Amino acid sequence: MHKVERAIIMAAGIGKRMQPVTLYTPKPMVKVNGIRMIDTVIRGLHQNGIYEIYVVVGHLKDQFRKLEKEYEGVQLIENPYYAVCNNISSLYVARDHIENAIILDGDQIIYNPEILAPEFERSGYNCVWTDKETDEWLLTVRNGIVEECSRTGGKNGWQLYSVSRWTSEDGKKLKRHLEMEFEQKKNTQIYWDDVALFCYPEEYQLGIRKMNREDIIEIDNLNELMQMDPGYQNYEMGGAVL
Repeated sequence: MHKVERAIIMAAGIGKRMQPVTLYTPKPMVKVNGIRMIDTVIRGLHQNGIYEIYVVVGHLKDQFRKLEKEYEGVQLIENPYYAVCNNISSLYVARDHIENAIILDGDQIIYNPEILAPEFERSGYNCVWTDKETDEWLLTVRNGIVEECSRTGGKNGWQLYSVSRWTSEDGKKLKRHLEMEFEQKKNTQIYWDDVALFCYPEEYQLGIRKMNREDIIEIDNLNELMQMDPGYQNYEMGGAVL
């Protein structure tokens, strides 16, 4: 068994699909029913004994500084490329901390902290089985190993969520591959997940960590935010507060 020693929280994005809320508040700091989304992530990590936490920031970065005072072990890493590159740039700037790490998005709500448990057998993603059609990334798994990933979704597969764990060995490989893609190939417009799943899939034998759909909620846009928290129903997509 391997054990998570540190966490990297991705929190640099602009959050365009949740504007106008995110024009003045970074998406992970948006409150849902009175609680900031990133609070559920950090508290979940602390409940699992994970206190070395790096938050990668960019958009409205100064609003995250309060987290360093509010939570033990939180350190900010600035992503200077966030406005012109995809999120590969966020993991690239945090690449020295990937070994024995759990990598999460800051703009999700953790309802069951057990899904962030530090012990794991192999690198891979938290997943939920779906037999219904989805447009989310979908993994095909055989004998516990990820064999294929569909960017366009499908059905009867394992839906990938933004929680992943990486062993020391795979973390070193991922760091090297990030540098190759970002520095040498200038491949700056991909997701960081593309690196292991599509750019160098033969280099990894990823597994999955099963969980239930109600354990975690990912809020992708303003409509989903309004459904979760009726207090945002006064917002119009792309407009101002009514």
